[in-house]
Amino acid sequence: MVKHKILHMETREQIPTFINIRPQVLEFVKESGIKNGILSVQSPHTTCSVLFEEMVHDTDIKGQEYLQVDLNHGLSKIFPKQESDDYYYRYPGPKHQAFGVENDPAVANDMITILNADGHLKASLIGASETFSLIDGELQIGQWGYIYFIDWDTCRARSRKCILTLIGE
Repeated sequence: MVKHKILHMETREQIPTFINIRPQVLEFVKESGIKNGILSVQSPHTTCSVLFEEMVHDTDIKGQEYLQVDLNHGLSKIFPKQESDDYYYRYPGPKHQAFGVENDPAVANDMITILNADGHLKASLIGASETFSLIDGELQIGQWGYIYFIDWDTCRARSRKCILTLIGE
């Protein structure tokens, strides 16, 4: 048996958006009736990731959990925020800029919205999906394991989705 669900969420601008989707994932598994199988949690967006991590309880004044802050700090050393189309990043090139203007009204109105090379590279490094085992009705994520949907693109707030696919019996 195969079951699908699409989660819809809103992300913010200025800082990466981490959304704890563990409750929605666990509810989907429970409602599916499937007891044994494999669950895929996947982002269809090229600047977004799905991450399996420990929930930390402690947050900074922006509401970000400490592990999220630490991850952002480390990744920003590798891929600093793209502030302009300067020498650090080659993306987006002129052909991609033209494609953006032609196909996305947000880009046509404000070219800064595609200065997100750092978001694409962070998503490539972290990955767009996670796969989990379901055994006897229990998703194998342990007591501390949380599932986060992350939008690394900080240029603008966005409507995003996450695809859940459960295969089993």
